[in-house]
Amino acid sequence: MGANTGRTYRIGIIARERRSWAPLFDELRANGFVEGKNLVIVGEFGLTIDQYDAARAELAKELVKAGVDAILTAAPLATRAAQRATQSIPILTTSDDLVGEGFAASLARPGGNITGITLLAPELDRKRQEILLELVPSARHVAALADPDTTPPQQLQALEEDARSRNIELSIHRAKTREEIVPTIEAAKAAGAQAINVLSSVKFYLDRALIIESVAMARLPAVFQFPEWAEQGALVGYGPPLDRLERQHGRPLVKILNGTAPADIPVEQPTIVELAINLKTAAALGLTVPRSLLLRADKVIE
Repeated sequence: MGANTGRTYRIGIIARERRSWAPLFDELRANGFVEGKNLVIVGEFGLTIDQYDAARAELAKELVKAGVDAILTAAPLATRAAQRATQSIPILTTSDDLVGEGFAASLARPGGNITGITLLAPELDRKRQEILLELVPSARHVAALADPDTTPPQQLQALEEDARSRNIELSIHRAKTREEIVPTIEAAKAAGAQAINVLSSVKFYLDRALIIESVAMARLPAVFQFPEWAEQGALVGYGPPLDRLERQHGRPLVKILNGTAPADIPVEQPTIVELAINLKTAAALGLTVPRSLLLRADKVIE
């Protein structure tokens, strides 16, 4: 089923960056929902992180008043703001763990007015830690950079238990704001960490360039959330490719615009997870990447 040509659809977005949604708009266009023709995007972009944090709740209320057909979010705090603003307008989100965060009753039957894509963050963060230890086999102490607004305690506990089972010390270092990122990474290095796992977080996504630069300055081998980051200088990226993820995000939105209730749209999971390794960054750190990792890599940057 495609768009009803006799009406205009209105989508509200609570996010700082618009450009990251391009694959989603491509998916909408392929299904007959075309911005400037029968689709209107409502949102405010280009805000600083502080402006965005302060305005998030008000933006959600404004979208509800505007009578949008659906609200798109990309982080737990934004989703929570939308959830407080409406229990009737469909909310579509991409988040670390929709069930664990309380946004969906189950993957198969989310219930309520929220559905979307769950990023499997608990499982992937453990897998990233495993990759990091394979990359730096001599490491006896690794760090995790966590966003306290995003990473729940049980997720950190699972990482600690996994490290303990390998006889590895894991220290958790939290950065809530951009200003805390550099001193937090420096503190991890000073505490004796030999490598660092940068956990999934929308804030870390927005500040990825600063984090990549900071771990390089601290000479800490690091693994990141998305494979594309290796192309931006990160040592290793492991996770779902962003363009595919956003295109996937568009499919349940098409169902919502065609009248399907969010409660009846199962929460999706990433269909592809990729490993990318930057050999230039490895060389700068004096690391030799194990052949076992290179053979598993989907992309190797030389």
